[in-house]
Amino acid sequence: MNQIQPQIKDTTRRQVAQAVKAVESKKGEDVAILEMDRASGAFTDYFVVCSGTNPRQVQAMADEVERQLSQAGLRPNSLEGYNQAEWILLDYVDFVVHIFSERARKFYDLERLWKSARRLKPADLGKKVRATKARAKKVARGPAAGRKSSGTRPKAASRSKTNVTQKHKKGTRRPS
Repeated sequence: MNQIQPQIKDTTRRQVAQAVKAVESKKGEDVAILEMDRASGAFTDYFVVCSGTNPRQVQAMADEVERQLSQAGLRPNSLEGYNQAEWILLDYVDFVVHIFSERARKFYDLERLWKSARRLKPADLGKKVRATKARAKKVARGPAAGRKSSGTRPKAASRSKTNVTQKHKKGTRRPS
């Protein structure tokens, strides 16, 4: 299972790179790729943010992203703002493409809003994602795996093994 996660991330990165190429082919300006921080509460892994100089160019970029990704068998889960062409949002679940007019981009300033996100360059998307041993252990054992012990046991740890097992059988366990 540990090897599946990097493969999924690599696939997503390739799709994001394809979206960036589509935007650049239509002369999208100031293209930014944001890798969202999991702790930020973001609903996706990546944002592609770019600007166009006029409504026709903004729509042309959205059309090109949709065309190129549909050739790869990927369709947006949601498309919003196309007719107004101030802010077009293409939601591909694992990543979202935001195409703004220059004015709308300055107003909404997503890069500032999501400042905890890591900025990537298109070349960074070509690099393979590798699971480190520490990451693999954390994924295998859950979110608290990498934390050091404070020396005291939390109250939940004193429960009997039977109660914990029964609780997990009931389906209250968080998916990993």
